[in-house]
Amino acid sequence: MNAPVYPDFKPVGLEDQGVFKEYLGREPSGVCEMNFANIFIWKDSEHPRWTLLNGNLCVLVEPDFEPAYFLPLVGGDRVPETIVACLRHAPRLSRVPEEFVRRFGAGFRVEEDPDNFDYIYRVEDLTELKGKKYDGKRNRIRKFESSFRHEYFPLDHQDAPECAALLQSWFEEKRNGDPYMKAEKVAIVQALASFEPLGLKGGVVRVDGRVEAFTFGMRLSDDTAVIPIEIANPALPGLAQWINREFVRREWSELKFINREQDMGIEGLRKAKLSYQPDHLVRKYNLDVTPS
Repeated sequence: MNAPVYPDFKPVGLEDQGVFKEYLGREPSGVCEMNFANIFIWKDSEHPRWTLLNGNLCVLVEPDFEPAYFLPLVGGDRVPETIVACLRHAPRLSRVPEEFVRRFGAGFRVEEDPDNFDYIYRVEDLTELKGKKYDGKRNRIRKFESSFRHEYFPLDHQDAPECAALLQSWFEEKRNGDPYMKAEKVAIVQALASFEPLGLKGGVVRVDGRVEAFTFGMRLSDDTAVIPIEIANPALPGLAQWINREFVRREWSELKFINREQDMGIEGLRKAKLSYQPDHLVRKYNLDVTPS
């Protein structure tokens, strides 16, 4: 494949996975967006395109629901000069980690973006749920275990139709016309359709033989996985807490951290993520041209 060279851009496709993994592997990031699978599954609503400039992988994202931005540049030279070129096409770099700001932020305006901070949890906390602070979650898990005949299985492509049916009923229950939620649904369907080539790892819970919950994630760095999606039937109390624990316990126990992504400024989501007692947050920034 011929890689696009600036000023040419190419829409992100599955065939680009090797190039992205090569570049992102040079500088592993704790930022959830800096992962090919995450970029790819959101392509229908975020319309990512990429190019190479000064040896940098530059990814332009033009979402349906927020202003366009570039992800942090990866892998090359003359980074400040490359940032300036990128800012001719989009008003900002976004999802920028602190280390990038420290190295390349001089001469640019830098603003914190707390709605996009990632929540990071210790694997042992999520799997053991020790201490009084997790009493409520352990109680809900015990309630689920004693009330329902359930089985856990690694997610397989053959589960995709049942997962899609659960997803549809889950969104119908929400009855939410939010364009972001609609885009999320499309991203999950894309992930289920491309599960194996993307190298995703997932789990399903069957209750009385039916898929009632599923989740999936991907490796982000040597010691961290990111789990972007968890869908559970809300009519089964404790199921969400059970799959949250069991997926990490069964699939990611060798790692140190789990990235559960951001709260997007949604109060209910923030409360839910804080209830699992994050170890720390990955702070992110927007970077743009300093006003003259």
